Amino acid sequence: MSDVNTTHAPLPDVHTTHAPPVPGAPAPVISVRPVILPAPGRGEDLQVRVSAPTTGGDLPVIVFSHGFGWSMDGYAPLADHWAAQGFVVLQPTHLDSRTLGLPADDPRTPRIWRLRIEDVTRVLDGLDTLTAAVPGLAERVDRDRVAVAGHSWGAQTVSTLLGARVLDADGVPGPDMSDSRVGAGVLFALAGLGDDLTPFAAEHLPFLKPSFDAMTTPALVVAGDADQSHLSTRGPDWFTDPYTYSPGDKSLLTLFGAEHSLGGIPGYEAAETTDESPARVALIQRLTTAFLRSALYPGDTAWKTATAALAEDPEPLGAVRSK
Repeated sequence: MSDVNTTHAPLPDVHTTHAPPVPGAPAPVISVRPVILPAPGRGEDLQVRVSAPTTGGDLPVIVFSHGFGWSMDGYAPLADHWAAQGFVVLQPTHLDSRTLGLPADDPRTPRIWRLRIEDVTRVLDGLDTLTAAVPGLAERVDRDRVAVAGHSWGAQTVSTLLGARVLDADGVPGPDMSDSRVGAGVLFALAGLGDDLTPFAAEHLPFLKPSFDAMTTPALVVAGDADQSHLSTRGPDWFTDPYTYSPGDKSLLTLFGAEHSLGGIPGYEAAETTDESPARVALIQRLTTAFLRSALYPGDTAWKTATAALAEDPEPLGAVRSK
């Protein structure tokens, strides 16, 4: 086991798991956590979980940003599946994580949305360090095939690397934080435009004023048609705005009956999951894997095959639109 910055954290836990049986002969998965990336000016160094299949080479990378309060240890239904299907999954723990316990009056709180984006960029910058924490992984990674994904606040975080901008109080787009290293994205329950925010959201969450005009990187937007947000006065269609108002190669997966947890992607039996549906989560696993493969590898037909199967399902759990 490698000694990874033990002055800031205990030795990483290393364990091998088998993901639940899924189509595509899943591989055993090895996870290492925490791997520490120095983060001067952040207040504390960045903790990251690294998960990868124990076999295979030329592995593409997914950086996943968790939702509010979660950590690198959440979202096992996604991270385990993607790793078992041949991806290296990197999960940073952002400063809003309940595992860190920052008080509401911490001076960094108003800047956490920006620090989250810097966390994801730091993970991309630290790819060599992170993959070196898993013996033999550094030689098996394809650094030219990188995707980002996130849920809720995490989706807002990674959307900026795809080209989304945050509008200031005068409606002027903020700085361009897109990253040319990112070739695709998956955005789960990403907030829509900021025109219909509740008074609380308008006052306390200034980053919920996005512009998707320049979000040109290929992306799959995943929304639940029963996801009624407390941050917007609109209905569940709010979460389709990132698809509607962004240019370029985009797809929208609308899940029937899904609420904000989309059936349970944050974790198995998570308290936040009010709409638990293993079948819905399994569909998300299949479709996101297929989308990322086809987005990162031109000519791959996995997405076409998966969407055709969904369209032919006599009792579909969702529907896909593309443009």
